[in-house]
Amino acid sequence: MAQPPASDDQALDGQSVEDLKFAPVENVIGFQLIARDNGRAVVLFTPTARHVNPMGTLHGGILCDIADAAMNAAYLTTLQDGETFTTLEMKINYLKPVWQSQLRAHGWVVKAGRTIGLAECDIYDEGGSLVARATSTCMTLRGEAAIGR
Repeated sequence: MAQPPASDDQALDGQSVEDLKFAPVENVIGFQLIARDNGRAVVLFTPTARHVNPMGTLHGGILCDIADAAMNAAYLTTLQDGETFTTLEMKINYLKPVWQSQLRAHGWVVKAGRTIGLAECDIYDEGGSLVARATSTCMTLRGEAAIGR
């Protein structure tokens, strides 16, 4: 099984971090795609007071957002010209609460099949502790199905 990248200090594909743009939701949530290449991607996120739930910990939906971004960015690296994809299913396990810690979401493609693929993501806090693990089932779209997506 594929594993997350060992190092993410620079973009995996040789691009500068500034060149890595992903989606408008980056600006809404406040995460940053810092690396992607060859079925792998890393998203960096620092929670603020606007990201907490009523208990004062990071809202689980935010963890879903950064995991989804990391898995999607990783899956995108496996596509050919003219292909796109959609997420069919996503699951996340929350393993520990987060109050204030920079997070790194490491996404990787487990299997990029012709039509259906599987991606996984581990989210770590700044101490290296596993905070959450997610999986995503993706469907690759081609031809007319890919137009406008």
